[in-house]
Amino acid sequence: MNHKILLVDDEKDIVDLIEEVLRRDGFQNIERAYTGADAVELCKTFDPDVIVLDIMLPDLDGIEVCKKIRGFSFCSILFLSSKNDDIDKILGLSSGGDDYITKPFSPREVVFRIKAQLRRQQYQASIHTPETETVAASSLFLDRESCRILKSGKELSLTGREFLLLAYLMENADKILSKERLYEHVWGEYSSICDNTIMVHIRHIREKIEDIPSSPRQLVTIKGLGYKLKKRVD
Repeated sequence: MNHKILLVDDEKDIVDLIEEVLRRDGFQNIERAYTGADAVELCKTFDPDVIVLDIMLPDLDGIEVCKKIRGFSFCSILFLSSKNDDIDKILGLSSGGDDYITKPFSPREVVFRIKAQLRRQQYQASIHTPETETVAASSLFLDRESCRILKSGKELSLTGREFLLLAYLMENADKILSKERLYEHVWGEYSSICDNTIMVHIRHIREKIEDIPSSPRQLVTIKGLGYKLKKRVD
């Protein structure tokens, strides 16, 4: 397999174990880092498809590493953590992570999750792009060609998932979209973490597009049904 995998953990035994199982499964293009700083720099040159990232690192924690990587890469990031609290999972996902595995874990589970991320990437790449390259909704403007979304002429700073989610909402403005539909389109499949994942991303998008995020007027919740992005705001 030509997919590039970056393993980041300060425990060499864990990296060795995951790499061994990955190679048995056909993955050959694998790099490793033992500190957060090294992970960020290696990500710039290696350009991985998936990063397996431990949250507890000796220099930068994984959350901070993820935020730095999201400044230049849309690759899938799978967190490893010894913590099993929902708050920690939400923090990981809200920083730009795509999945979360709690230690102790089965190496086969890690491989399964990596393959799931790669399937999602293939799913997204196969989605037909409409002929129209621009979409407008109220003060928001989507330029598909440059992968930018602007609000009142100013480019929004979005993570990869935030961009995909907001772009899909804009393309379906004034339609009610269920959480399941949003997750299936942006992540490629539905899973049990859907509710928390969608809620976190919607909250962060509102912080960037709404004048008063706690009282949204454009990206609204339709109770029991999902979310709707209004094409026009009164």
